[in-house]
Amino acid sequence: MKKILCLTTAIVLASSLCACGGGAATTTTKAAAATTKAAAATTAAATTKAAAATTAAATTKAAAGATTKAAAGATTKAAASTGTASGDMVMYSTMTENDLNVMLDCLKKKFPKLNIEVVNGTAGELTARIGAEKDNPQGDMMWGGLADADGTKYTDLFEHWLSDYESQQQEQYKSPNGFYSMDHLSTVALCVNTNLEKELGLDIKGYAELTNEKLKGKILLADPTSSSSAWNNVSNIMSVYGNDSDASWKYIESLLKNGLVIAASSSACFKSVESGEYVVGLTYEDGIAALLKSGAKNIKLVYPAEGTSASAFGTSVIKGAKNAANAKAVINYIMSPEGQKDFGEANGTIRMTTAQTINSKYLPATNSIKWVKRDTKWLTDNRQKVVDHWTQLYTSTKK
Repeated sequence: MKKILCLTTAIVLASSLCACGGGAATTTTKAAAATTKAAAATTAAATTKAAAATTAAATTKAAAGATTKAAAGATTKAAASTGTASGDMVMYSTMTENDLNVMLDCLKKKFPKLNIEVVNGTAGELTARIGAEKDNPQGDMMWGGLADADGTKYTDLFEHWLSDYESQQQEQYKSPNGFYSMDHLSTVALCVNTNLEKELGLDIKGYAELTNEKLKGKILLADPTSSSSAWNNVSNIMSVYGNDSDASWKYIESLLKNGLVIAASSSACFKSVESGEYVVGLTYEDGIAALLKSGAKNIKLVYPAEGTSASAFGTSVIKGAKNAANAKAVINYIMSPEGQKDFGEANGTIRMTTAQTINSKYLPATNSIKWVKRDTKWLTDNRQKVVDHWTQLYTSTKK
């Protein structure tokens, strides 16, 4: 279920938001003046006087209109390029509450006159909502849930615009489609309930332990057909065991036969482990680290011993957004060296695309983790094929 987070003065809730903007326009008064002069030379004095008055009024009105439109256009452009933003904006986001709290604090300092409403949900929920609202967009931007593996899947939902910092992005994290600005990484990890692990006499280090019968029905994963975090996990299994290989499908089938439970949301894969409902959640490091940051003592963050990899996730302006200029200003800040540093250091639970080395007691150093190479292009091109195979295996094991 999607929810609206109410975070004191950083968010303004409203059933509808109204904003105005305009495009630049230009007029030329010289041609009008020349025409008036010619008309004056060939008409009677009275007519000339009346025509001149009429022409002057029309020209004045046109110039005023053009100036107003040009000013509105310049203001809109300035909001995106100079970092100014004020008024209202609606952000659709899949990010954790910790991420949103930190980001809203950063944005409040950067844009003190900007009121932000946040609608929180899964990637599937929010993109479906944007599609349903396309004739009358209610959101202005989306942050999170937009993965590098999406390709051009959502080309009709978002404005084809990239931040001013795209040219400074690391090559492997440049936009995959021309409308996602990739700001952070989601690294595959396991959330393990240490109390339950001890009771079962297990030492969970990676994928090998997850097929142990002691964990039957005690492992949680979101739905790979709709959840970006679940697809991230399936992608990592493919990266570890081989894309579309017999070894990958054999492992996935063994997980399903061991009673793998499909969660209703991505966050359940770490929250339900902390609450003791499940022993292991196949999830991402940010969600686990956020629980550790909040004081959780009964869980641990485990990177699969067989290797891990990460998806790059991004942010984008919703096509036809009412407050597009504000959304662009916010995205420019998120993608800027300043924004990457501000958010990365204040958050401490997430790796950024341009500032990956963040000093944090909740995350290990990047070079201390075993990484496997991920073929993002193959996974993007073959996503439907993999999802169909997954669905077939899931259905057959549940009979």
